[in-house]
Amino acid sequence: MSPQKTRQGDLLAPEPACALCPRLVEFRKENTANHRKWHNRPVPSFGALDARLLIVGLAPGLKGANRTGRPFTGDYAGDLLYQTLPDFDLAKGTYGGNAADGFSLVDCRITNAVRCVPPQNKPTVDEAKACRGFLESEIAAMERLKVILALGTLAHRSLITLFGLKQSSFPFSHSAIHPLDNGLILVDSYHCSRYNTQTGRVTAEMFAAAFHKIKCIINK
Repeated sequence: MSPQKTRQGDLLAPEPACALCPRLVEFRKENTANHRKWHNRPVPSFGALDARLLIVGLAPGLKGANRTGRPFTGDYAGDLLYQTLPDFDLAKGTYGGNAADGFSLVDCRITNAVRCVPPQNKPTVDEAKACRGFLESEIAAMERLKVILALGTLAHRSLITLFGLKQSSFPFSHSAIHPLDNGLILVDSYHCSRYNTQTGRVTAEMFAAAFHKIKCIINK
């Protein structure tokens, strides 16, 4: 099944029954059979297209976005992300862990490099490649975009590949700032996963420091 063009100009988005990745399709069928009330479809982006910040994760979490239908919503990673954004005037409302909580983004949009939940939270290289056109279309449609925040090494690598750049020229490190040839700024952060926060690989203070840099860039 081919990608579906949405109503928002030329923005491409996967169809609800997208069949680009056979392994993900089978996993989606399993989850639909076991959890019929869950979203169990490609997860759409969250936030407006005129935002100046795009946050990119790797893929929806099984019991998070795959369940709720909103990126980083309903799992541990979302707790840290969505409690941090209001501190930098990038969101408003109270995060309640579900897509109907009234929480909204300000000058910020959130998406994933892979739109469907993968087994064991690990998409393959081919699955990331199959989904790349959606992310490329999204970036192209964001006319005011200034900064992209990559959450985690794999999201970083996916973006570097998308832009046709050498991975070795843009090494991942927390809070690293990478000016790109197209005028955008890529900022890296360790993923706000339960494992990373519980092991101290990323703390709330470290996470906030990355957003402080982002706000400084946006406000220039």
